[in-house]
Amino acid sequence: MIDVIVAGGGPTGLTLAIELRLHGVRTVVLERRTEVSRPAGALGLHVRSIEVMDQRGLLEALLARGRQHPLGSYFAGISKPWAGRLDTAHDYILAIPQTATELVLAERAAAAGADIRRGAELVGLEQDDEGVTAELAGGAALRARYLVGCDGGRSLVRKLAGIGFPGQPSRVETLLGEVRIGVPVETLTAAVAEVRKTELRFGAAPIGDGMFRVIAPADGPADDPRAPVSIDELKRQLKAFAGTDFGIHSPRWLSRFGDATRLAERYRAGRVLLAGDAAHIHPPTGGQGLNLGVQDAFNLGWKLAAEVAGWAPAGLLDSYETERRPVADDVLNTTLAQMELLLTEPGPQAVRRLVSELMDFEEVIRFLLEKITAIGIRYDFGDGPALLGRRLRDLSLAPVAERGAETGGGLGGEAGGGLGAGADRLYGLMHRGRGLLLDQTGKLSVAGWADRVDHVAAAADGLAHPAVLARPDGHVAWIGDDQEDLRDHLARWFGAAGR
Repeated sequence: MIDVIVAGGGPTGLTLAIELRLHGVRTVVLERRTEVSRPAGALGLHVRSIEVMDQRGLLEALLARGRQHPLGSYFAGISKPWAGRLDTAHDYILAIPQTATELVLAERAAAAGADIRRGAELVGLEQDDEGVTAELAGGAALRARYLVGCDGGRSLVRKLAGIGFPGQPSRVETLLGEVRIGVPVETLTAAVAEVRKTELRFGAAPIGDGMFRVIAPADGPADDPRAPVSIDELKRQLKAFAGTDFGIHSPRWLSRFGDATRLAERYRAGRVLLAGDAAHIHPPTGGQGLNLGVQDAFNLGWKLAAEVAGWAPAGLLDSYETERRPVADDVLNTTLAQMELLLTEPGPQAVRRLVSELMDFEEVIRFLLEKITAIGIRYDFGDGPALLGRRLRDLSLAPVAERGAETGGGLGGEAGGGLGAGADRLYGLMHRGRGLLLDQTGKLSVAGWADRVDHVAAAADGLAHPAVLARPDGHVAWIGDDQEDLRDHLARWFGAAGR
């Protein structure tokens, strides 16, 4: 029997497949597309997603296909000067088309042993106490212990699992397309700048290969949001705002999106789970959609693998929903607020002016940036220092002895073999997707859990705590220096000792 079927081979599904394969989970990815889609799709990765890729050794390949842009203060089209920095080693946005991101993830997933079946469309499912049977177009069937729907906002998996998808329907709609233009770039740039003085849902930008992404408000929500967009419809809206259609032609992709927000009532129904857009939809303002899905998969992967392997403590798999659903709810709220601030009516414009004034305060800018980049997320692990529940940023490491500790030792521990001498990076030690005890005392132990948790005795620049226990997703699950307390938390997150 297959361990896990992943329905959907976009960035969320591929990230999940990679995480599962790190733990030896037999994984099949079903993707109805026969190849990676040509539209650029999402256009960038935010800080937390960049960190996620770094934690798994994927960042170098992505950097080679994208461009780094300084991380500035930007919210609902309001831009303010900001000279501050976020608490990250990756203080930038990575501009990279979704197509390129998918290719990198697909290559890694396949190399890790995931069975990616393109042209395979799920059309039905049934589950029982032992597993899930997935019915495919053409009549074939697959049996797995679990199935995860990563199949987008119109998720068939969600519908078949009987999971409700309540929310707010679209009030406004926007057209967009990837097209070629028939005017000089300078002419396009000047016209867009003029229109954006009063309408911020209008724009055009190059996306490579001579193509431009063009965006313009529609007349209103379409009766059928799935209705195709024609080149003439997009031209008409460009003319309505700019007085010209810029001679657009040769569309590679045309689409529409509204400001609907919906959140799945639950993320799990028995042996069926949801991740990414299958669990939540929202407007693309702020560019958080792909990032939110990838981070869902990063949270879910190790927990589902633990369940499959049999060492998951009680409630671990259900903590996926407990932790990630509130995050999605907050993203929906943030994107809806941004859409409201983009409206041209007097009320939204008055609020926009107030928000603009508030963004003159550095604390406000930092707060908004931490929301959009997702580095401000803190899961509820109980009372404790501010770092508890937050993700651990990348840190420079050095042997404990270099800081005059009572016990020496290099960058090593029960993980064995020595994890290197001299300076090193924390994220470089997290590629295997295991838990990690970062021990600045050199006196602690993960004995009994060494098959699931690495022990690194090292001094970390910028870490004010004696030791921290990081989960495979990088979130800090324990802080302290007491061995018995550490054992309790190892058991809480990594199951019983002594396997």
